Amino acid sequence: MSDYPPAFRARAPWWGGDLQTIRNRLLPFVSFPPHSSQRLYFPIGDGSGDKLAALLQEPTARPGSTADGPLVVLIHGLAGSEDSVYMRSSAAFHLKHGRSVLRLNLRGAGASRATCGGHYHSGCGCEIRESLMTLDSALLSRGLVLIGYSLGGNILINLLAESTLDLPVIAAAAVSPPIEPAQATQRLKAPRNWLYHVWLLHAMKVESRAAGARLSAAERTAIREARSIYEFDDRFIAPRNGYQGADDYYAGTAGARVVSAIRTPLLIIHALDDPWIPSGPFVEIAKAKYSNIRTALPRSGGHVGFHANDCSDPWHDRYIDAFLRGF
Repeated sequence: MSDYPPAFRARAPWWGGDLQTIRNRLLPFVSFPPHSSQRLYFPIGDGSGDKLAALLQEPTARPGSTADGPLVVLIHGLAGSEDSVYMRSSAAFHLKHGRSVLRLNLRGAGASRATCGGHYHSGCGCEIRESLMTLDSALLSRGLVLIGYSLGGNILINLLAESTLDLPVIAAAAVSPPIEPAQATQRLKAPRNWLYHVWLLHAMKVESRAAGARLSAAERTAIREARSIYEFDDRFIAPRNGYQGADDYYAGTAGARVVSAIRTPLLIIHALDDPWIPSGPFVEIAKAKYSNIRTALPRSGGHVGFHANDCSDPWHDRYIDAFLRGF
């Protein structure tokens, strides 16, 4: 453990889970080291014609050196995209450490909205697998590191649990993942979280109805009339993806229920003061002591926050970096 970052301590003035959570919204600037960028598109193999958009960033090689480490694939969370602050910050961190990075937009999110009529959900890991399998062989030959944030972390856990992963994944990490979606949705409905709930629901509605979305009249009505995230999932997300309703959708995509099937080395990071996601399921995973799963459960850090007092780089990026150096 000596190679791991010190225990998390919040950077002033971002004390407590709420300030750690909203800091990314208040100070969104991220500076990138020298690098090259390339826009990539990955067809989804369901006959829809949809294509996931991603941004490949590769560090500018120093004279006499090459970027030959694994490709780091970043997967965003609910109502996020390649441009979410945590995605940009993590990309800058890994570029600085000489790693190439792929910032993936889920179906209908960010740059994928223009090329997708469909919409992502918590069980869409197969679309990520299909996309990554079409990567250039030179990138795949170096191996993959998959990192998911918030909802993207739960999607990743479900993907890793599949028996036919068929990808050269060296290691993976999930940061603040809602591994029991029903509990997370219930937590967001708490009175203390009403601002978060209102903001997230609004963002989800805007994203799902943006230009390019293929929606029936009934779906547009369901989105417009949803008064909660639960209603949004119950009336739109669940039926569109073959679930009987929100409860069936949450049960069928709960990462906590499939972690025992994961064989890939996995790091799960969750702050005990995360205002959105209850800690109970993570504590249970830590108690189970799975041989290939490491859990980091600091007392503070908020939801995908982890802005520490000892370094400008987010604490979760440094912890993941230390985790990767063990392989």
